[in-house]
Amino acid sequence: MPRRRLLFLCHRIPYPPEKGEKIRAWHILDHLAESWEVELGCLVDDPADLAHVPVLRQRCAAVECRPTGHRIRAAARALLQLRPGRPLTLGWFHEPGLRAWAERGLAEGRFDAVFVYSSAMAPYAMGPAARRPGLRRVLDMVDVDSEKWLAYAAGARPPMRQVWAREARTLLAFERQAAAAFDRTILVSSEEARRFAELAPECAARVDWVDNGVDLARFDPARDYPNPYSGPAPALVFTGTMGYRPNIEAVAWFAREVLPGLRAGAAVPPEFHIVGANPAAAVQALARLPGVHVTGSVPDVRPYLAHAALAVAPLRIARGIQNKVLEAMALARPVIASPQAFEGVRARPGRDLLVADGAAEMAQRVREVLAGAHPGLGGAARAAVAAGHDWAATLRRLDPMLEPDAPQPSLAEIGAAA
Repeated sequence: MPRRRLLFLCHRIPYPPEKGEKIRAWHILDHLAESWEVELGCLVDDPADLAHVPVLRQRCAAVECRPTGHRIRAAARALLQLRPGRPLTLGWFHEPGLRAWAERGLAEGRFDAVFVYSSAMAPYAMGPAARRPGLRRVLDMVDVDSEKWLAYAAGARPPMRQVWAREARTLLAFERQAAAAFDRTILVSSEEARRFAELAPECAARVDWVDNGVDLARFDPARDYPNPYSGPAPALVFTGTMGYRPNIEAVAWFAREVLPGLRAGAAVPPEFHIVGANPAAAVQALARLPGVHVTGSVPDVRPYLAHAALAVAPLRIARGIQNKVLEAMALARPVIASPQAFEGVRARPGRDLLVADGAAEMAQRVREVLAGAHPGLGGAARAAVAAGHDWAATLRRLDPMLEPDAPQPSLAEIGAAA
């Protein structure tokens, strides 16, 4: 009997799984390909990523990748697509060729189900052909993106405050429209699902969640990783894509507000290592500060985590679950996270990781770890993510959602999980 066919749409090529959005997209795609014939349609914003298409072709029945061009071109496209009440996000990710490919497959009745990754891709599966009776549609919104823009607006000056506020308002309206159109809308954590259900009460009965996981075999502390650090200084590490605004703000805050106090008077002052691709100019400038190192892109982040004294995640703007936190915990490293970075992580503060709010508390928790005050933190961290964030377990929630007779989620269940 032939396997059922699934259309999988993604706003960025879901391979290699080296950054947050690609990690989740790849693991979901890889999981679904076990039981479905998957046709993948995705956008490519970095031409170098086209080298990975052969890997995807081995996993999928068909792959359609469409380049979006440079960020300037994408921004121009977003402005050209701008209409009253329409968020810039939709124009940014609008690619007529990919949309025509998806709609052609839908019109031909080639698919038994549709999985859309990111609300920005929802329009590709909202046309008349996608409303065929019996076609199951699931939207992975991942995070409530409109809330991120709202946070940007709160900390911005005019005119960007008005731009971000408009994006938050118009994107939320579209998120609600998309959730009403799809059979199920999932988010990255029960907390994020509950928040969206509050913002879109008319869609609450269709809202669910699938937790992020971590590849426990890949992030295995028992492996022998080469030490990328030199000298006796304790290494404090932050990992992430360093062109992303919340990451930029987090490392700038830590380097300027927390690190100087940690280094003052210390016999062996700690050093802060910022590890990740595409560091913005503001991040590169931090390397001029005493004790700050900016690596740029590295072949593998695991050695930097495995040999660090601790990992910090001092994000002040964050949505969903932070993969950087899960990966450091999986490698049995002590982690100190802000409340925002801790959200959605299935772990107990004080036992599995430390949560610190503000510069003084963050510095105090770092001093405690460096002084040996939490000797069991790393082992407990690994155990916590093994129990709560194993991909094999988290993705089991997804399978029944794609079935025609899938039970409706319960808001009580969402509240209990949170």
